[in-house]
Amino acid sequence: MSPNAGEQQLALERRPLWLLGVVLSTMVGMLFYMAASLSIENDASDLFNNLARSARQSIETRVQAYGNLLRGAASLFRASEHVSREQFHRYVENMDLPQNYPGVMNLNYAEELSEARRPAFEAAMRRDYPPGSDGYPAFAIHPPGVRDSYSVLVYLEPLASAEDKYGYDIAARPLIAETLAASRDSGRISNSGTPVPMEGRPQLTGMAMRLPVYRLGMPTDTVEQRRAAYQGSVGVGYDLVTMVRSALADMPVRNVRLTLFDIGPQARAPLDLPHSMRPIFDSTTAGLHAPWWQPANSGKYLSSTMLIDYNGRVWQALFSVRKSDLYTRFDAYLPWLAMLVGFCSAMLLYMLFHTLSSSRRRAIQMATGMTQELRASQIRLQLSHQKLRRLAAHADQIKEEERKRIAREIHDDLGQNLLVLRIDADMLASRTQRRHPRLNARARSTLDQIDATIKSVRQIINDLRPTVLDLGVNAAVEWQVAQFRLRTGIACEVTENHDDICLSDQCATALFRILQESLSNISQHANASRVQVKLEKCRDTVSMSIRDNGVGAAIDGRNKLGSFGLVGIEERIKLLGGTFYIDSSPGAGMCVHVSVPLGADATRFPYQDDTRASA
Repeated sequence: MSPNAGEQQLALERRPLWLLGVVLSTMVGMLFYMAASLSIENDASDLFNNLARSARQSIETRVQAYGNLLRGAASLFRASEHVSREQFHRYVENMDLPQNYPGVMNLNYAEELSEARRPAFEAAMRRDYPPGSDGYPAFAIHPPGVRDSYSVLVYLEPLASAEDKYGYDIAARPLIAETLAASRDSGRISNSGTPVPMEGRPQLTGMAMRLPVYRLGMPTDTVEQRRAAYQGSVGVGYDLVTMVRSALADMPVRNVRLTLFDIGPQARAPLDLPHSMRPIFDSTTAGLHAPWWQPANSGKYLSSTMLIDYNGRVWQALFSVRKSDLYTRFDAYLPWLAMLVGFCSAMLLYMLFHTLSSSRRRAIQMATGMTQELRASQIRLQLSHQKLRRLAAHADQIKEEERKRIAREIHDDLGQNLLVLRIDADMLASRTQRRHPRLNARARSTLDQIDATIKSVRQIINDLRPTVLDLGVNAAVEWQVAQFRLRTGIACEVTENHDDICLSDQCATALFRILQESLSNISQHANASRVQVKLEKCRDTVSMSIRDNGVGAAIDGRNKLGSFGLVGIEERIKLLGGTFYIDSSPGAGMCVHVSVPLGADATRFPYQDDTRASA
């Protein structure tokens, strides 16, 4: 192979595989397109379901308002023994039906009559309300024929809505008579269920609701009592189309199709309706759109079936809308925009990945160098930390040695001088006791001052380094506890399981200083009434615990700014290779526990935890 061919082959290997990048980017773009489309469709579905629920609630609200209108009219008749046509007219006029109850055509009252009462009732109506009074025609019960009972419309407001119904016996049809009888016996609202034919106005979809009216003062607790007190019924006639369209008027999407079916009083779930069933309402114009069942089976439409309570009967509502009618102009372009973004992003990532993979070796070399430099910095930091701790330990050791030296010098020099001075003063006081009373008193005062000075010197020596430490850690602990009990009055108990524990001077001093610091914290902050100090020797370790019944503290109190007591205890224990922990919680007291090896020495066991960490 020629050199030029080898260079060309190497150049080809270094070139990115553009075709693979384009294919992968196209697939990513398609995923983005599908995700955006699915998101838009889900949002449209949620919007449509909310619109359908809102429309159903609006229809149910209007049905409930019509029922309340009937209850108000029934209350009017139950409030008085006789309601005149003029009173009924004023009542309906004040209701302002077109404004407050869209779709309601009239409010009426039907009197319940028997065949025996019919002639007298007709004569009374013609006498009290002659033709032309209040715009009403001559009263006559129709349709003609003899029946056992009648339910005659005697009040109808406004009359112009259905003038031909004045005097109409609504119980002439057996089905309506059964419905009225059931409403009378139950006391509940009855519904027409299906549209009521309107003579001369086939364009209206008339519906009716009726509520029984019982005579004033008569009981209505049982069926027999309701039958005996039954007087008639009030009814409302309304145009279903107007009512439903007023409920749909507030929908922001205008192309939602609503189809209503009356499925009877017993339905509890949507039914699978046959295609031959005719709806009682369809929001679209007949013949201009697909049959009512077709949008529900089309992938281009969203549909939802809900049940509407119609005063004991159930309407099944089918909402449907074309998906595109729910999309905004931006929604139409969003999937394509997402596809473009996905394609471009994938191409950029592919190019970036190719660039990174080609420079992998250089990146590994840089990472290796940085790792080595970081490890070296970490080692230097650990060494610096160890040096700082050694310096602190050395300074602490020098401080203890200096305290020991100063205490010894004070004891040897100043103490001896004070002792000699006291002896001389005592001799002077003894010799002048009888002969020179005033001089004797002066000598006694000087003797008291010398005793107080000796006491102060002893206290200073004990503060610097108690001589009792030379007797062992057991004696030092007992002496310190006795001093704490005497100084604070707090009950303090010492428990030991071994006498004369042999420790190095550094270790004994460290335990004594830890006890001093702990007792100082208890007296200043714990508000305790009892302290227990336990000194134990177990095999090759010595442990000491200081427990109080005070207010306790949070575990993280050692990290409080300006608080170095617990930090100093922890550092002293670490220098000796021991362990330290605190058991405390607010309100439950505190226990400080330390343990060190018997042969612990800060010069022989430096920072075992740091050496393990660096290893």
